[in-house]
Amino acid sequence: MESQEPQVKNSPLMPLMYTNRVALKTILESGDGETGLVGTTVVVGGWVKSSKEVKKEPLPPPQSPPPAAADAFPAASHGTKDVTCVEILQSRIPFFRTVIRVLGGSASSPAVRQKLESLIPKPPPPSIFLLDINDGSCVSSLRVVIDSAIVPVSAGQILPTGTCILAQGVLGNPSALGKQTIELTVEKILHVGTVEQDKYPLSRKRLPLDSLRDYPHIRPRTTTVASVARIRNTLDFASHTFFQNRGFLHVQVPIMTTTDPEGFSEKFQVTTLLGETSKKESPIGVSDADGVSPETVKAAIQEKSSLVEQLKRSDSNREALAAAVQDLKKTNELAQQIETREKSKPVTAVKPDLVNFNADFFGRQIYLTVSGRLHLESYACALGHVYSFGPRFRADKTVSAKHVAEMWTVEAEMAFAQLEDAMKCAEDCFKFLCRWILDNCSEDMKFVSKRIDKTVAHRLEYMASSSYDRISYREAVEILSKVTDKAFETQLQWGVPLTDEHLSYLADDHYRRPVIIYDYPKAVKPFYVRLNDDGKTVAAFEMVVPKIGTVIIGSQNEERFDMLNARIKEFDLSKDQYEWYLDLRRHGTVKHSGLSLGFDLMVLLATGLTDVRDVIPFTRTHGKANN
Repeated sequence: MESQEPQVKNSPLMPLMYTNRVALKTILESGDGETGLVGTTVVVGGWVKSSKEVKKEPLPPPQSPPPAAADAFPAASHGTKDVTCVEILQSRIPFFRTVIRVLGGSASSPAVRQKLESLIPKPPPPSIFLLDINDGSCVSSLRVVIDSAIVPVSAGQILPTGTCILAQGVLGNPSALGKQTIELTVEKILHVGTVEQDKYPLSRKRLPLDSLRDYPHIRPRTTTVASVARIRNTLDFASHTFFQNRGFLHVQVPIMTTTDPEGFSEKFQVTTLLGETSKKESPIGVSDADGVSPETVKAAIQEKSSLVEQLKRSDSNREALAAAVQDLKKTNELAQQIETREKSKPVTAVKPDLVNFNADFFGRQIYLTVSGRLHLESYACALGHVYSFGPRFRADKTVSAKHVAEMWTVEAEMAFAQLEDAMKCAEDCFKFLCRWILDNCSEDMKFVSKRIDKTVAHRLEYMASSSYDRISYREAVEILSKVTDKAFETQLQWGVPLTDEHLSYLADDHYRRPVIIYDYPKAVKPFYVRLNDDGKTVAAFEMVVPKIGTVIIGSQNEERFDMLNARIKEFDLSKDQYEWYLDLRRHGTVKHSGLSLGFDLMVLLATGLTDVRDVIPFTRTHGKANN
């Protein structure tokens, strides 16, 4: 079936694929200059960001009609210019007045003449509607001018903020009514998607970001969130570009897994047992009792019982008595259902040791993945360099501006690579992403620099070109222990994890640029990380970035079977669940290393925002998942 949109010919602007609509970015960010597009006919669509109605001066009174009545109806062939309904109506008014004078002249009452005069159709007062529309392709909006004398707009069609509009028109130089460098004069309105203005969340201007979180399905229409989305898209593409250009293969790892790569994280359990239990234990028709309190039903039973007794005493209406008895019976059944529902409420949690997971969908316990690196290893040990990109989940109830339940992660694994190689890959990747966003998202970076953080572009430029210090965990502890002008909340000693406060001091205050910390104590890193020769530390690292904290973590993984087996026992993990992972060491083991980049944190860094909930399209946090 062919598109119903009009075909616009001889336009230097290429429309979007699968539509005749031209993206506003190609108009407003034209490389040849916007003035070179003047006179071009295009179809544009978008959502109204602001609207204004300007009343035009009233039209001059019509000329006296020609003697010949036929001349009052000019034929379409008399001119080559298309005429609108309003113009046709205005051309007919002189004829209507002539008819009324003839009829009114023979009328004896002025009231008749006045009545006939009122029958003349009066065109609406002419107005110019000035709309600023945006289609999400760029930061800027296009000024759209609608002249009601040319394109009729009804009084109820005010086109407020949030209205969707598709229109065809001619690009021209801006009028004195706006500050834009180019505007569109509308010839045809092809579509109008109305908006319930009193219910539309964005009717108020400059709604705070924390309030917008309650409307994740609407907030992309704001300039800030739209800009964040485009920056996120650019970083997404850049991440794939970096690894693809360096010989990595993209591998999709499972979201559901039986293993826990870190051994000490809170996990989301996936099960169908709760649904099956509900189906078996719920009585038929129990849904009728949903939302009804026991007190309400008891009151209804008393009232219906009294009615039955009254009808029995009167003995005058047997049909009414039978209906009342049946109604009472149904109410008693409803009361029993509610009682059953109330008794089943105490079941608030499922204890794994009391559940037969053999009857579950997968026949065993399974979780949403915390990390895909273990599965990625199996492909690295066959294909060499591989990477993955997807969501990772942590059932952490802690409220944090840097972590939520579902976050996207870029992970990579490299065979025949050691810790030094992984640190070099992490540094190269981070610098590549900083440079890419500056080179390929300039307009959005100008916007976030103006509206959010004036230093964000400069900070990315500095991090893309500077060298990064590398220090061991022991050196980091020594630096922090010598700090005298700041008191840390957590007491610092060797062997404990470095807190966000410690990391922030190192990156923001001491080095003032990204820093890589490596050789962590074995107790604070996952079981699969390679044990160093000292027996106390492991070959793991973290890249800490100013303003954000840890953005990339990585490690050289344990390739020695005996060492890995001992670490699994040390962490008190089920060996059965990791037999497949041990197989990689039994059959053709190889030294290998990898990394995990917090993609959402990278977007946070690039936009200058401070809360990760504002850069994730649909945020999942403890106690809240709107869409």
